[in-house]
Order: sequence, then structure tokens, then C-alpha cells
Amino acid sequence: MTSQQLRATNQQNAPGSTSALEDLLSTPTDEVFDMFANMDGQLVMLGVGGKMGPTMARMAQRAITASGSSMTLVAVSRFSNQAVRDKLESWGVRTHVCDLLDPPSVAALPDATHVLNLSGFKFGAADNLGLTWATNCEIPSAICRRYQSSQITAFSTGNVYGMVDVQSGGSLEESPLRPEGEYAMAALGRERMYEYYSQALNIPLAILRLNYATELRYGVLIDIASKVLAGQPVPLAMGYLNAIWLGDANAMTLRCLDLSVTPARLINMTGPDVISVREVASQVGELVGKPVFWEGEELETALLSQARHNYPLIGEPLINLETMIRWSVQWLQCGGESLGKPTKFQITDGKF
Repeated sequence: MTSQQLRATNQQNAPGSTSALEDLLSTPTDEVFDMFANMDGQLVMLGVGGKMGPTMARMAQRAITASGSSMTLVAVSRFSNQAVRDKLESWGVRTHVCDLLDPPSVAALPDATHVLNLSGFKFGAADNLGLTWATNCEIPSAICRRYQSSQITAFSTGNVYGMVDVQSGGSLEESPLRPEGEYAMAALGRERMYEYYSQALNIPLAILRLNYATELRYGVLIDIASKVLAGQPVPLAMGYLNAIWLGDANAMTLRCLDLSVTPARLINMTGPDVISVREVASQVGELVGKPVFWEGEELETALLSQARHNYPLIGEPLINLETMIRWSVQWLQCGGESLGKPTKFQITDGKF
């Protein structure tokens, strides 16, 4: 499927099954295909057992195989869910078990020319603060020491910016950082560790500040649509947000593999729109013919980032907001699979 064909899926109905959804989420764009065709070496993806990792690893493997690239891929996780590992293996992705908080396990990781770290700890952070800080700060240190001769791409979050005036359009990479809550503070700590090691060990590094990747089994749009369908009030305090289709975020992330520099480069990654929670809920209500109930009022501030300026480097989203909303409704109405992981988008005090 070409990028033009991916864009054309905006006119289609939602994928009809989990397997069709995962196929769409892992379809490489033309640019990802071309990038891997001109790459060699070893790519190690860390923390692939979460929400983004499996389809991103599959996208990379599909691009490597189809392009004839000599690059090899290893997907790394604790794999506490064996089904995730089995699925990756069935897709032709080689896997490796590692606890990134265990030094001997880290030492045994395969060598790599390129490292992509997706590991992090957010949901439940307020209930396990020690693990929050260890995961977000100790693991980057361990990775940088293990992969001193590699290019590293690592995830962060737009939460490091804190809430900004909605009228501003969102934070840019050079905007002041005002992390709220220990998760956001630990995420900033994660960035600082990467920045230190990038300079101290001359490691090329790219840090990706992502805001709300969403698909049909989880995400902010699914959370909002679920409340409307269930007749539950939609919270409005966090009245505006960013979101990006997970397949687009997967492709953008992979295109960052060769954008690492020293000192570390910061890259905002999200969709082009400042999304109104009220408008999304209202659109869902119209699609399903149900009234929408509200809880609270919009604040004048929200957690927002700007990323359009990065699209020339990492690509622009191919799936638009209208499609994501319509697909979310169709998926829920058909009883599609849910990961059971609410985003807690409505939280305004940073306590996840």
C-alpha cells in the first residue's frame, strides 16, 4: 500500500477486525520504505511490549523485508504478555527478552547501530513513584552506557511542557518547561539523562515529545466516544488536546532513526489540530443519534504541542481527524477489541 493509498483510506469505513487494524497500523509509507532501502546495520527496539511497539516493530520489519534492506531488527521487552511476543514472532520479527532495570540483562542485549527506546512509565505513576523515576531516569542511563557507539532515538512526552494558553496553539521545542506532577517531572528527568550522556559520550540522540497517539483499541478519541455511547458525561476541564493516528506516529518515529545528533535533538510529534473535546463529543453524538452530557467547563489552558514544522522531516499525518472520529464510533458500535487502557486525558494536575 502506497502513501497515496493510505491517505485514500480516509474515505473508507473502519477496519473490520483486529488483524485488519494491525495491518493498517503497520503499513510502511513510501518514505519509510525508501529510508530502510538505504540503511544497513542493526536496529534494536526497546520496550516494544506496550501499546505502540508491536505495530511499529512490524512496520519496520515489513519495510526492511520489502525493500531488500540488509538491516536486521530485534524487538526487546520483558514480554510479560507472552501473546505479544508470539504475535511479533508470527509477523517475522525477531524478539529478545530483557528487563531494562536489570544490569546483567542489559549487558546481554544485542549490539546495534540504531536504538529506538519506547520504554516509559505513565499510567499508575502516582501509585508507584519509585518505579516511575527508575523507569524514566535509570533506564536511559543504562541504555546510553550500553549503546555508546549507536544512534539513539527515544520517546519523551509533551507533558514536560505543562499546561499552556489554548490561544497559543501549543508548545514548541524551545518553549519553557513547566512539568506538573511526578510523571511529567520524571519524564523531564529522562530527557536530562539522555542529554547528559549525549554530550558526555558523544552519542547522536533524538528525543521525541509525543502527544496522544490514538487507534481504535485505545486513545483519547475512543475514551470520548465511549462516554457518549454509554450516556456518561464528558469531562471538559481539559477541553483541548492533540492526537495523531498511531500508524502515522509509527511512520514518523521510524523516520527519526537517522535524525539523531549531538547534542540531542528535540522533536515534537503530534497531529496538526488543536482538538476541542466538546466538538469531538458533539460529532460522536450526531453520528450515533444520542444526546451528549457534559461535566464541568473548559479551562483556558491545556496540554498542547505544535508539530507542523517537523512534518518536512518526519512526514505529515495521512489519517485525518474526521476519519479517526468516524472509525472510533464504528469500531465501538461493532464491539471491536479494547485494550482497557484509558488515557486519563481529563487529568489537569499531572497525577496519572
